[in-house]
This record gives sequence, C-alpha cells and structure tokens, in this order.
Amino acid sequence: MSAEVFDDRRCILGEGPLWHPERAQLFWFDIMRHRLLSRDANGALEWRFDEPVSAAGWVDIDTLLIASASSLWRFDLRDGSKTQLCGLEQDNPVTRSNDGRADPWGGFWIGTMGRNAEGGAGAIYRFYQGKLHKLFGEITIPNAICFAPNRSCAYFTDTSTQKVMRVALDSDGWSEAEPVPFLDLSAEDLNPDGAVVDQNGTVWIAQWGAARVAAYAPDGAFLRAVAVPGLHTTCPVFGGADFRTLYVTSARQGLSADVAHDQSPNGQTFAVHGVTEGRPEPRVIL
Repeated sequence: MSAEVFDDRRCILGEGPLWHPERAQLFWFDIMRHRLLSRDANGALEWRFDEPVSAAGWVDIDTLLIASASSLWRFDLRDGSKTQLCGLEQDNPVTRSNDGRADPWGGFWIGTMGRNAEGGAGAIYRFYQGKLHKLFGEITIPNAICFAPNRSCAYFTDTSTQKVMRVALDSDGWSEAEPVPFLDLSAEDLNPDGAVVDQNGTVWIAQWGAARVAAYAPDGAFLRAVAVPGLHTTCPVFGGADFRTLYVTSARQGLSADVAHDQSPNGQTFAVHGVTEGRPEPRVIL
C-alpha cells in the first residue's frame, strides 16, 4: 500500500483535511500562509484569509465552518464571503487555532495554541448550539481531536506530552469524566498529531517526524502503519467515493532547508487508496 501525491503544492504547515461528503471534495489548510486549499475537476483551488486558518467542518453543500486565529466563521464557497459566528480567544494575540473536527452531535471541537508553541497557552473548546464552551485548558499543542463511531468518547492530544487522551462523553456530547490516557508514545519518541477514527473504531494518528500514519485499536494496541513521503505528517481524513482513501496533509515547518527543498515531498498532500472502511465527517449544525 503506497501513498501518491494528491496535490503537489507544498504547504509550510498543511493541516485540517476535510472530505466534504456532499461535494465529494477535499479541503485542507496551509496555516502559515493563511490559505484554504482544494481541488476539483478543473484543478487547484485556493482562498486567502488575513490571518491563520486551520480547521473546518461542513454545514451544507456550499458552506463551511472555518476556524481562524481569532474566530469561527461561516464561509460561503460560492463567493468566498464569510460571517463571524463567534470570537476565539480574540483578546489573546499570543494564540491561534490549530486542530479541530466536527462531533457527531453537530458541534465542532477546536484547539488553540501559542503561535510559538508557548507552554500551556492553548485550550480545547466546543462550539455547540451557537455558543463556545471551554473544555480543557493549559494545552500546548492541541491535536488528534476525533470521536468514536458509537459516540462513547472523544480523543485528543497535547502533542508536547506524546500522550493521546480519551474522554468519555454523555448523550449530548459533553465530557462526563476526566480524560484518561489512551496511548503513551513517549517510549517510542513518537509525536501524535492529527487523527481520525474509521468505521470500526480504529484510531488513525499522523505522527509528526515519523513519515507515517499509525492505526491503533480501541484498546490502544498498535495495528499497522501507512508510510507517507512527507516527514512531518500532520492530519489524516477518510474520503473518496467509498471512504476507503486516506488523505494526509504534511508540513515543511521545522525541517532543515536541505530536507524541505522545493523538490521534496514535504508539505504536499497525499492519498492512500484502499486503506480501510472510513466514514463521512458529521455535519456541523449552526
């Protein structure tokens, strides 16, 4: 099973891939260049913003929810217009948004972090029924936000800890217990980044610096890994006609000039076909 280049644009920090199930189209971000990227039958697409953008959920066929450094936005794909839904740490210039994903109840979880990864500067929030709620604080690099298919729990990580946490959820999608460790990757010196859960509950985690996405069973057992040409893999998502294609973003950030040169695969977006049975991302209900 090998990865192919889906899009050859080299992002400084590629992140937040979203397969829009009604459009059958992949969207992702280049955070540091303030860009939303995509492709359609006519080729490459790009929208530019005036601050970093990092994650999205789909609202309807023409609308995304987009997280920027300072706000959550309703974004119209037809004309590129946007409407603010709420502020996101607007009074804190130190932070920006990072990893985020829609939850099965129509909410949207989004993490913030220091622009220079300042220790404990970030948090994880849930936007639900028009309001933003803080879930977890003192996060350095929020990542791996994803949800079990049976709605029993959410996963997330503070990459700096090298641990992935699991938190039990109630019937409305709120945490009902303290987070507990799901994976501790420190012994292998692996850095968990973005993650997604497949139809069987397997957690697929991009591992920054390891050129791979690794799969873990619901009990935390390592199952297998899929190699990706970009050294700094950042986030996976399932898509394609049957949701069996794993799309993976990557980054050039943090690599030396000789590794991140313009002919290297680092920062490109990849596709691995026939991986496993994924599932569509849930709709964000505004």
